[in-house]
Amino acid sequence: MAKEKSENGKARLQGRYQATGRGFGFLIPEEGVPGQEDFFVPPREEGAAWDGDRVEAVLEEDAPGREGRPTARVVKVLERANRTVIGVLYRQGREVWLKPTSDKLRESVKVLGKLHGVGTGERAAVEMRSYGTAKLPPTGALRETFGRDGTREASAAAILYQYDIDEAFPPAVLDEAQRAPGQVESDALAARLDLREETIITIDGESAKDLDDAVSLTRDAGGRWVLGVHIADVSHYVTEKSALDAEAFERGTSVYFADRVIPMLPQALSNGICSLNPHVDRLTLSCLMTVGEDGAVLSHSIHKSVIRSTERMTYTDCNALLAGEDRDLEERYAHILPMLRDMAVLAGKLERRRQLRGSLDIESSESYIICDEAGRPVDIAARKQGVSEKLIESFMLLANETVAKHLCDLGKPAVYRVHEKPSTDKAEGLKTMLAPFGYTIAEADHFTLQKILDDVRGKPEAPVVSAIVLRSMMKARYDVRNLGHFGLAAKYYCHFTSPIRRYPDLMVHRILSQVIADGEAGEGRTMPWEKRLSAAAARAAEQSSQREIAAQNAEREIEKLYMAEYMAAHVGETMAGTVSGVTRSGLFVALESGVEGFLPLSALPGDRWHHDEERMTLRGEHTGQVFSFGMALAVVCAAADPASGEITFILPGGELPRQEPENKGRRSFRERKPKPQPKAKPPRHKPGKRRGGRR
Repeated sequence: MAKEKSENGKARLQGRYQATGRGFGFLIPEEGVPGQEDFFVPPREEGAAWDGDRVEAVLEEDAPGREGRPTARVVKVLERANRTVIGVLYRQGREVWLKPTSDKLRESVKVLGKLHGVGTGERAAVEMRSYGTAKLPPTGALRETFGRDGTREASAAAILYQYDIDEAFPPAVLDEAQRAPGQVESDALAARLDLREETIITIDGESAKDLDDAVSLTRDAGGRWVLGVHIADVSHYVTEKSALDAEAFERGTSVYFADRVIPMLPQALSNGICSLNPHVDRLTLSCLMTVGEDGAVLSHSIHKSVIRSTERMTYTDCNALLAGEDRDLEERYAHILPMLRDMAVLAGKLERRRQLRGSLDIESSESYIICDEAGRPVDIAARKQGVSEKLIESFMLLANETVAKHLCDLGKPAVYRVHEKPSTDKAEGLKTMLAPFGYTIAEADHFTLQKILDDVRGKPEAPVVSAIVLRSMMKARYDVRNLGHFGLAAKYYCHFTSPIRRYPDLMVHRILSQVIADGEAGEGRTMPWEKRLSAAAARAAEQSSQREIAAQNAEREIEKLYMAEYMAAHVGETMAGTVSGVTRSGLFVALESGVEGFLPLSALPGDRWHHDEERMTLRGEHTGQVFSFGMALAVVCAAADPASGEITFILPGGELPRQEPENKGRRSFRERKPKPQPKAKPPRHKPGKRRGGRR
């Protein structure tokens, strides 16, 4: 890294300031510094920076910091990260203040404007106006309240707001959705392939209501398989430049957590005319693939079609049918059972073919939260894939690859789902993390990684090694360039199969519809629509990638609230866990259920602990005791807070560390502890109103 020199000869660099909530922080440089990932920023040396701000700093090379790290001093804030701050309101005389819920934001914010009816103890969002000076406090304008602080509901609402996820739809969007027909109209059938007499089924979870994919399997005259993947033609009802399309673009994806879904499209569409419900006509795009005995696609065709689903199957029933466990089910579904068995055989061949080309089979433990009728979490269960789940996954993967290759070969616009090879930095990090487990790799290619996954399968360290490999992967995203999919070892890949819940799929459908309409006239020629949809595809790729990340972050943070509420009923219990993260502040521990909590450094046996970032260990200076990533560890749930999602563990026989006073280390202007609010209030925003300036 080229370091600039300041007037006094000290090196300058730019990066992100990362606060800790304990007075000091770290500077993460924008450009790599050989041998140094971050720099220690001592207390009162962060200047005016807040957590996440992009800053300029000078290096104090003669002043070693925490754990021998070189020290940096922030001299200028270049870009603010916290445009909106979430916190808890309290009154000081006639003034209203907001105390940030994040301990990394240390200053209270004075709330400006008329605030009649705003109560102490409400969780709220404030849009920043000023970040304060040495003499003046930070100020902001109240934008929304979420209800009484300390509840899971208020915290979840605040998280959704933070990631700009609206539960309600704007009136214009709902009106447009209500105008959609309740059944397929006869004039919509023109020029469509009529598949209503074919045996076509949907297979989904028991609670699913937005059924956007159906499958069929037959044999052609030559005895070869003809696999049909039939996807709801959402683009027929969500047209370009409509209010529905604009809203779907803004949302980018549906959001799922616990027992709730915030859909991309209103339920009148997602659960109605676009859902492939059984025994009714539905408009679809069908990808028909002739497949050889080895699982290779020999030929394919893509059509605008109409289907009438024969059965609405569930994964549970299909798994029981394929296992031969239920005679009553076999009698009830005798008309589709032979097809279902053939599907299982074909799915196995497709999976084997993906393995041979290098598709990574990374075992990951997923869990789901079970709620009672009131929406309270009552259990957490492991999510297991049965034969039918894998069957549908294999068929959807094949359709996605086939459609991507189809558009690429034609040279038409597309939104591809891309997943690039691990970067050099990630590959080097992977080598370092695998070394303690006895694995060495020359290159992080498909077959090397899969051999490690195969070798470790069934061993105690298997979950840890799988997690390490998964963390080394690049983030999958959307792009208009066909860059391939490393994880699947696929040369061509897009998302085609879920247009009800993902905008890129809807865009791919829109492009396919144009290609189908052009027919042979469009082959080898640039058609008038291509420039328009090429630009739309580029916008959709960028927007959908961003909204996917926002949705994933919101889902993860809200599910932590549910898990903490569940664990609150298990405080004091001893549980088996695995160290899932090692930081300089303590250990993250994951339980078998998927719940993850934090074991603070101060709860470890008395010693001076040294953090090895590369090997992910904490080592006691005097005892030599080591806590490492992946080691089994029994822990006791000491505390669980549904409002913050924080779960605190201690070791058996240990004690919960003494908590510091809540306001210690905070720079505050006349702050006092909030009083309880006797009654929660509804959100202040109008339902479905788009919040400007936060995209």
